[in-house]
Amino acid sequence: MELRREVLRGQVLLPDRGFSAAETVVEMRWDPLTGHGARLVRGPFPLFPPSGFDLAGLAEQTRPTCPFCPERIELVTPKLPARVWPDGRIRCGRAWLFPNLFGYAQYTSVSVYAPELHYLPLERITPELVADNLAAQAAFCAAVGRQDPAARWAAVNANHMLPSGSSVFHPHLQGFVQPVPSTFQRLLADVPAERFADYLSTERRLGARWLGTTGRVAWLASFAPLGPAELRAFVTGAAAPAALDGDRDLVDELGHGVATALGLYAELGFNSFNLTLYGAPPDTAGYPLNLRMLCRSSLEPLYRSDVTHLELLHWEAAVDLTPEEVAERARGRFGDRRS
Repeated sequence: MELRREVLRGQVLLPDRGFSAAETVVEMRWDPLTGHGARLVRGPFPLFPPSGFDLAGLAEQTRPTCPFCPERIELVTPKLPARVWPDGRIRCGRAWLFPNLFGYAQYTSVSVYAPELHYLPLERITPELVADNLAAQAAFCAAVGRQDPAARWAAVNANHMLPSGSSVFHPHLQGFVQPVPSTFQRLLADVPAERFADYLSTERRLGARWLGTTGRVAWLASFAPLGPAELRAFVTGAAAPAALDGDRDLVDELGHGVATALGLYAELGFNSFNLTLYGAPPDTAGYPLNLRMLCRSSLEPLYRSDVTHLELLHWEAAVDLTPEEVAERARGRFGDRRS
């Protein structure tokens, strides 16, 4: 498999050097599965410097009106229809799941890691918290599928902190199930099974971005990232999130990997991220569940958004932390965990 890249060189006249010429370099890369582009850039300062924002202070400001905290969650959050879940809300360990008030899809969900954990920075998100939350979402997807077989496209998502698109400070996941795919679900589902296998074997052989396997889940840094510090995971033997329902060993394995990645993000100085677990119809042969997660701009009183015209309208991320640098920082954390 070809991992396509091209280096483009330009020139700028710098005022602090008497307007003498200096070279500019941008490396273009194209994702080997979907073909989308990415740009690796270098500049005079980091695009996303570490944050010094007082997250704990913002947590205290938002706690008194938070709908997901213990004193309000049962009173103000909605319930699932009885045909989907008789109790109205799904409980898995410390996680609570209920419908999303915003109808982003035909069936939507929100699941909090724990009502009492209003302040949950990345370094405190444990494998158990992630696994319980993923288990709740898997149960939701399976329940919807049982009562509406036409709703065959499901995804589990995270908007962590305000820069990621979250409107509620309290950390949570979101899910959706519907009869049609999202754009990226469609692109990934159209990839032949052998191409996924070729991609993973190529990256494993090259080693520059390969992070290891934890059993049924393979982890690597994205060759053509959608955003800062993107990591990808591929879950073999499962095409839809509902396939995780009842398979606690696999849920725990995936939760361990996500929590490991979030610990890395915290070390890199980030406090906000997005995540999506892209499902395909359950009977899609050879499709591995695809997980993508990436950092977002950190909270600051004045900060640069990481979504510009390039990301939103051209579908090409511009990042200055290369996948190889991310892999170097992540290496040794994902390899061959044994239970």
